[in-house]
Amino acid sequence: MSQNRSLTDLKNIGKKIASRLNEIGVFSEDELRHIGAVGAHQMIKEKYPEETLSVCYYLYSFEGALIDKHWNEIGEQKKKQLKSKIG
Repeated sequence: MSQNRSLTDLKNIGKKIASRLNEIGVFSEDELRHIGAVGAHQMIKEKYPEETLSVCYYLYSFEGALIDKHWNEIGEQKKKQLKSKIG
C-alpha cells in the first residue's frame, strides 16, 4: 500500500541519494518501488561507474526505504540475497 511519498520522506534517503535517484528518472516512492532496490542500484552504478561507494549506501538503503527500515535492520539474509543479484 504505497502512499507515493517523496523520496526524502523515506527511511535512508537523504538529499544526495534522492538526487542520484532523480538523475536516473526516479522521483517518488512508487517509481522506486517499480524498479526495485537492485534496479535502482544498477542504474546508478551504470551512470556513475567511477563512484566506489559501499553497497549499503545505495542497495541496502533502497531496500530499507521500501520496507521502512534502517538499512542495517534489513537482516543478513536479505543483504546476501540483494548482493547476489547485483553481480
